[in-house]
Amino acid sequence: MTVLAIRDLTLRIAGRTLLDQADLVVDPGRKVGLVGRNGAGKSTLLRAIIGEIAPDGGEIRLAARARLGHVAQEAPAGPASLLETVLAADTERAALLAEAEAHPDPHRLAEIHDRLIAIGAESAPARAAAILDGLGFDAAAQARPVGEYSGGWRMRVALARALFLEPELLLLDEPTNHLDLEATLWLEGWLARFPGAAIVVSHDRGMLDRCVDAIAHLDRGRITFYPGSFANFVRVRSERQAQQAAQNERVGAERARIQAFVDRFRYKASKARQAQSRLKALERMPPIEAVVEDHVTRFAFPEPAALPPPVISLRRAAVGYGGRAVLREMTLRLDQDDRVALLGANGNGKSTLAKLLAGRLDLLEGEQHRAPRLKVGYFAQHQADELDPEGTPLSHIQALMPRATETACRGQIARFGLDADRAETRVAALSGGEKARLLLALCTRDAPQLLILDEPTNHLDIDAREALVKALAEYGGAVVLITHDPHLVELVADRLWLVAEGTVTPFDGDLDDYRALLSERARGSGARTEEAAPTRRDERRERAEARTALAPVRERLKRVEARLATLAEEAATIDAALNDPRLYAGNRADLITRATARRAAIARETEALEGEWLALSEKLEAA
Repeated sequence: MTVLAIRDLTLRIAGRTLLDQADLVVDPGRKVGLVGRNGAGKSTLLRAIIGEIAPDGGEIRLAARARLGHVAQEAPAGPASLLETVLAADTERAALLAEAEAHPDPHRLAEIHDRLIAIGAESAPARAAAILDGLGFDAAAQARPVGEYSGGWRMRVALARALFLEPELLLLDEPTNHLDLEATLWLEGWLARFPGAAIVVSHDRGMLDRCVDAIAHLDRGRITFYPGSFANFVRVRSERQAQQAAQNERVGAERARIQAFVDRFRYKASKARQAQSRLKALERMPPIEAVVEDHVTRFAFPEPAALPPPVISLRRAAVGYGGRAVLREMTLRLDQDDRVALLGANGNGKSTLAKLLAGRLDLLEGEQHRAPRLKVGYFAQHQADELDPEGTPLSHIQALMPRATETACRGQIARFGLDADRAETRVAALSGGEKARLLLALCTRDAPQLLILDEPTNHLDIDAREALVKALAEYGGAVVLITHDPHLVELVADRLWLVAEGTVTPFDGDLDDYRALLSERARGSGARTEEAAPTRRDERRERAEARTALAPVRERLKRVEARLATLAEEAATIDAALNDPRLYAGNRADLITRATARRAAIARETEALEGEWLALSEKLEAA
């Protein structure tokens, strides 16, 4: 028995074929991660399963009596409380309760109560409250009207309604986009325990590794099914691509050999029969399948100049708005080699701290030290709304780099994967991921020593997120990270700061410790687990120590590159002079001798520096 069967499905949007005779089967209890590049058709497929759009061919079959759960695109609103709004999602329970109040027939009342018991109606309020609490709404918040909340918080309520139903098939499209890290960690745990089947569209690699047991890859109109986690999908797919490339190479070589024989002997009478035989063999050979390699995404942050430590320090500091403190009694230090992730639920003050560190808010009290010549790059998703929709990435970067050449401006955009065509595309026509790349290019244009990233991955696909991780590993400045992506925190952060209860304190632990802390709080104990989990802390410390140890290597590499550029310019000048016939007119033998000797010395020094550059680069690459 299957929960969902998709056979020969074809979907077209605006004349473009997104799925072409695609197949997918989902068994009961199976958690499937639906992945593919932006625009491949993942969200469209979910809409077709829900029934919002009709297929152009094939069929989508849901098991009889199977309930389908999904997050409505329209956020709930109105005067009903959050708890009432979630409970109302179970329409059967609501209808039975309403009928029970109005029905006088005792026999029908007995049937209604039997059915209410069967569907667990009595425990429903407690279950709804637990889901809302996990998504960040305490008891007081659950009693407030849903209409009082902003769109992002109301989308959390929409998610709570879908989870509350506990359907046989749950469809989730980027479920963490409106969540903070705490709610994301809770959702991962909920999905791991959920007994039903689920299809999850997500760019969060950590969620795909922890919460699904199969991957459905949507690529060029077809769906390929891979049992196992996302990591297994990457491994198997890479192996298949390598095998296909090797097969193509063998077939191509054999084709070339046969074609060469045919071309040589097809018109020679004694070899004509063999040539014709070879032609038939050539026709029977399998066609060479194209190995369509995904475009490799690369990000690169400009290398900042070194500053004396600390770059920022706070002592008994308070910050807030309108004279009212949001955070107080903060004593913190940030060095240029630090990688800090901020923990704490939305609304606790993470963005307020980010604005203070970025220099956009002043202290209300306490002391702050900032290193002279400190440059800060500040990224926040709301900045996308401040972009000129009629401008282009190139015009935006040129406005902020008025003294830079067009080549330099294009180079800064290209650091984040915006090619020549995208550089001149109107911002209004850019995707969310492309706007995020533009914001990264803008905020790092002057090689800042401190980079503050507030939810940088919201619109980035999996490849772009991995590119961001690699670029941050190579970046020579400090990083302060606010994100709902646990995978990003685990790979980037060496230190964790907890923003809670009106202050900021270093958190002595890793995400596993933090998960345990949240679990204890959810059970009402408030006590922190004492189980040791030192492995990741050790890894973070080792990464920090490795970056510190490699700092001189990076600095020497920069000096070598600068010297090579200087020598190249000098060599070009000498070469131009030696190639000028006027140099050889008259008695200039001494000048020619000196120029030739200097050119030889430049060549020797260049050769030595290139060898050193290669050794330094290999050392960084190995690290």
